[in-house]
Amino acid sequence: MEILKTALIGLKADDFRHPMDLQATTALKQLPGLDLAVRGLLGNLAEQFFYLNNIASSILVSERQLPHLHKLLLEACQILDLEPPELYVQQNPVPNAYTFAMRGKQPFMVLHTSLIEMLTPEEIQAVMAHELGHLKCEHGVYLTLVNIMVLAAGLLPDWGGMLAQSLQVQMLEWLRCAEFSCDRAALLATQKPEVVMSVLMKLAGGSPSLAPQLNLDAFIDQARAYDAVDNSELGQMLKSAQIAQLTHPLPVLRAREIDRWSSSGAYQDLLSKSKISNNGEVNQGGWRNW
Repeated sequence: MEILKTALIGLKADDFRHPMDLQATTALKQLPGLDLAVRGLLGNLAEQFFYLNNIASSILVSERQLPHLHKLLLEACQILDLEPPELYVQQNPVPNAYTFAMRGKQPFMVLHTSLIEMLTPEEIQAVMAHELGHLKCEHGVYLTLVNIMVLAAGLLPDWGGMLAQSLQVQMLEWLRCAEFSCDRAALLATQKPEVVMSVLMKLAGGSPSLAPQLNLDAFIDQARAYDAVDNSELGQMLKSAQIAQLTHPLPVLRAREIDRWSSSGAYQDLLSKSKISNNGEVNQGGWRNW
């Protein structure tokens, strides 16, 4: 069954950027010289490292290579009004996806095979659109720094001594806030909140064998139960400690945010304005119901 989607011609990042992302990004921009330092000191090295790693050990997706994934990417880019980045598929048992983009350079996206195996095509496109959200919101420079920090954590367990503790905390806080904006980009591309929330549910506790058995309604109820813990001072303290060193918000919180935003007037207005600006024309995709 084919469904119709609205192409968001002229979409701007601030049309969907999460307020927490805006606040955290503004705070980072107030750190003198951080942007220039990342691009100047780390940009060329990081670009060469990741490029060589992808070319040597990943599959570059194209019209001739995994064309079904290439089609999903192009459709997501069309809806989000964005030029497509390079897309690589990498063999890895840890479900993950990430984006690299320095300003003015060719961005790229990487999907791990274990993530692809766990998701439906619509959900894979939601992941792609989430990563495209980083590009749309121009998270590239700061995202590069966080990716390098995470990589260093694996290669050099004491990487924390290389950077001031306060900067580490601030960068991780920024990334967690930025992820909420990117989840919104995933919703704008799929235009199905249940698809985005299903991805988050599978990331929380899915596998190729368990994924078809998971219940989305139960997962949403779980998110509401987590919210209830805020009713106590101890609960708030434990929550803060739980997320302090995480690169991403907890999946239940991300699902809750998407559930709320998909019901908001701001989201509905975005789709309505696009329909008007496109003279009633919509972008047609070729998805199946799952």
